[in-house]
Amino acid sequence: MTTPALLPLSGRRIPPLNLGPPSFPHHRATLRLSEKFILLLILSAFITLCFGAFFFLPDSSKHKRFDLGLEDVLIPHVDASKGAKNPGVFLIHGPDEHRHREEEERLRNKIRADHEKALEEAKEKLKKSREEIRAEIQTEKNKVVQEMKTKEKKPLPPVPIPNLIGINGGDPEDNDIRKKREKIKEMMKHAWDNYRMYGWGHNELRPIARKGHSTNIFGSSQMGATIVDALDTLYIMGLHDEFRDGQKWIEDNLDFSVNSEVSVFEVNIRFIGGLLAAYYLSGEEIFKVKAVQLAEKLLPAFNTPTGIPWAMVNLKSGVGRNWGWASAGSSILAEFGTLHMEFVHLSYLTGDPVYYKKVMHIRKLLQKMDRPNGLYPNYLNPRTGRWGQYHTSVGGLGDSFYEYLLKAWLMSDKTDHEARKMYDDAIEAIEKHLIKKSRGGLTFIGEWKNGHLEKKMGHLACFAGGMFALGADGSRMDKAGHYLELGAEIARTCHESYDRTALKLGPESFKFDGAVEAVAVRQAEKYYILRPEVIETYWYLWRFTHDPRYRQWGWEAALAIEKSCRVSGGFSGVKDVYSSTPTHDDVQQSFFLAETLNVI
Repeated sequence: MTTPALLPLSGRRIPPLNLGPPSFPHHRATLRLSEKFILLLILSAFITLCFGAFFFLPDSSKHKRFDLGLEDVLIPHVDASKGAKNPGVFLIHGPDEHRHREEEERLRNKIRADHEKALEEAKEKLKKSREEIRAEIQTEKNKVVQEMKTKEKKPLPPVPIPNLIGINGGDPEDNDIRKKREKIKEMMKHAWDNYRMYGWGHNELRPIARKGHSTNIFGSSQMGATIVDALDTLYIMGLHDEFRDGQKWIEDNLDFSVNSEVSVFEVNIRFIGGLLAAYYLSGEEIFKVKAVQLAEKLLPAFNTPTGIPWAMVNLKSGVGRNWGWASAGSSILAEFGTLHMEFVHLSYLTGDPVYYKKVMHIRKLLQKMDRPNGLYPNYLNPRTGRWGQYHTSVGGLGDSFYEYLLKAWLMSDKTDHEARKMYDDAIEAIEKHLIKKSRGGLTFIGEWKNGHLEKKMGHLACFAGGMFALGADGSRMDKAGHYLELGAEIARTCHESYDRTALKLGPESFKFDGAVEAVAVRQAEKYYILRPEVIETYWYLWRFTHDPRYRQWGWEAALAIEKSCRVSGGFSGVKDVYSSTPTHDDVQQSFFLAETLNVI
């Protein structure tokens, strides 16, 4: 097994102005007289409106008192403690009143002058030909583009890179373990080399069709998701030639100024997370610069009434929206709750607090909200700030929110007590309402839907075994042993979901209903798409207990992937883990290289 030097991340893991030329009739070089008259009429009406509003507003000098309430923000030059009985109340009299009238007259004269200047400029514009106007627009457009390029090239402040432990730990003494490690490295090479040959620059690979592949989470552009996502695994495995190939592609081709709608969550964990991990491992500045450029493109997604970001955002226009299937236009807990670690690091690396403030605002809002039975529902409407459908899951839609609370505490060197409290409160509610034991003695995490517990556990929820183990140290009431044992029980259940299939690979979800335990019932839930969550839990349990069974379970999963998912052009997911003859879905997911092979 390899030893990642950083905590595994979940999944890790101003838009350019469109100043195109105006539309002009081809048969006429200048504007028609009627068009000039209409434009002048509009300008005259606008100026009349401005002057009318200015002169018909009440004369503020006649009012001796102002109750503002925001004096420190709006008029910081005024000392509220002098000459005011109450904060926000200011009296104007004597010489101050005379100065106030002079200032008001000065502002009136300035407004008159500005309006006269604007009118003269408008008249001059109307005298110019179509070609002259186009030339001026192109000049302004070039100026804006140049300013944006200058902004992008602005160097970021130097910050110390943390010391990394375990990257160059040497080969294990055990010959058997060394051979297994080399096998996993060979699997990584097979996946990478085929992507390099058949899908280079595309987001993912179709290993059977041997061509590039993408999904709507990455938009319509070729952004090299697999390249960015796999960088840390390549570096940790010592595949430095491959790492440099990826770095060169990123330097030459990775461009976020594209008209493409992407998932904020997926782009954050795979791209920003991948770039930051590569930066911290290698120290190469390009990764930090690209991460910041992309983060700026994601910020418009937070422009909602509540500050809860949209699920999707267009990287060029900044327009955001939510998934059509999400409850009543809601944002999803696992998506807006899985930004914290990357955004905090962005503020650290840039010195700009905007990223930190965005994610802390989300946390503050969640803390104020009522939670049914102490549980966080998976849906939250970004317009109203209200929960959507009451559905709670530690699997899909909810999973990494809880993981990021715990890792925010760990990342802060255990000083972010607020994050730890939110994690502990959530885990206690989950254990009380969602964690059950089957008739056969298997501990599972169900899903809460509108007051009813559904006895179904998803593959994604299997990450929780590792999370419970990771969070055992520092738990309340000295319950470290309890949570370590709970993590081990979840690991055993998820291993059973693998062991009870023909391919020894786990289904997407499995039920505990009567005689059916840890088995998928519906055909639509029998697939395996190279997911890492079960193996990740084995990894954590091995690191904390050194019980050899977890290392053995991880190796069994690796052999099953090699046997059933490997094809000549890479690795593919399978459609039915209960069929002894695998049918492939022909997709090599980027997270297979970034996570699954990272923790085996």
